[in-house]
Amino acid sequence: MRKRTTFVICAFLSLSVFGGDLQLPAPRKTGGMPLREALAARQSARAFSDQFLDNQLLSDLLWAACGINRDGGKRTAPSARNSQEIDLYVALPTGLYLYDAAANRLIQKMTADIREKTGVQPFTQKAPVNLIYVADYDRLRGEKEFYSATDTGFISQNVYLFCASEGLNTVVLGWVEKEDLHKAMKLTPSQHVILTQPVGFPPK
Repeated sequence: MRKRTTFVICAFLSLSVFGGDLQLPAPRKTGGMPLREALAARQSARAFSDQFLDNQLLSDLLWAACGINRDGGKRTAPSARNSQEIDLYVALPTGLYLYDAAANRLIQKMTADIREKTGVQPFTQKAPVNLIYVADYDRLRGEKEFYSATDTGFISQNVYLFCASEGLNTVVLGWVEKEDLHKAMKLTPSQHVILTQPVGFPPK
């Protein structure tokens, strides 16, 4: 346990000291809980430990959410007309990152810790990982609000099932000051915050 804790702390210290992008290890695409057991265990939980997720677990989480799972850049979650309009941002203590599924890396967008902006509830500041689902309307045709909300639902459910399999807590949040978060993230006018989703270990 001590070796694991040291590795996790060092991984995040390297980010906080040196900044920049984070190349994630290849995600593990086998193992885990059987699907029906994960469905039975799926739940919303609003209490979190501040224990970090190591880089391997973070890679697995993001791949399960909307990573590349087959040729042609196709994802683990569907999207309307394969528009892939949902960008997955990751708010960590070391800053804000954009998940690059094709390269399996986190692109650092800023060094500020904006986790407190990801939800009104105070537990968002405790959870070590806060996922932010951002739709780029320029990539969509038709009913943009409907499609982006639906596609976010697919991704967030993937996260729920992954968390059930790995013994992590998570909850989808709609109670978010979206305009404030939009400004904090320095998003463009075509980008819209849909939902957020904190992830972390249960409190000890």
